[in-house]
Amino acid sequence: MLRTAREAAAYAGLNPSHRQSGSSLDAPSRISRIGNATLRAALYFPALAAIRWNPLVAALRQRLKDQGRLKPKQIVGAAMRKLLHLCFGVLKTGKPFDPDHATPTDETAAAT
Repeated sequence: MLRTAREAAAYAGLNPSHRQSGSSLDAPSRISRIGNATLRAALYFPALAAIRWNPLVAALRQRLKDQGRLKPKQIVGAAMRKLLHLCFGVLKTGKPFDPDHATPTDETAAAT
């Protein structure tokens, strides 16, 4: 039984894997791919659609693109992980998806 969304991402192999060896090897992070390949494959096309149509995932894509650190396929991997986290939250709480739940309002954004 998966207890957290982080565990679900690890089960799907969407958790980041850092490769480092002393000071000689500092490779960029990748998804671990130690997990259910069928689940990862099933999340790929929904992630592409969510990047275009889901406001939360589209905002994630824009934020990562503006940072300029990730390549487009890496952004799709981050969108897959975000979708898995959203699905886990819906299944765990039993409440329907509400895009305004996690979106900061103008008042809270102005207060910070």
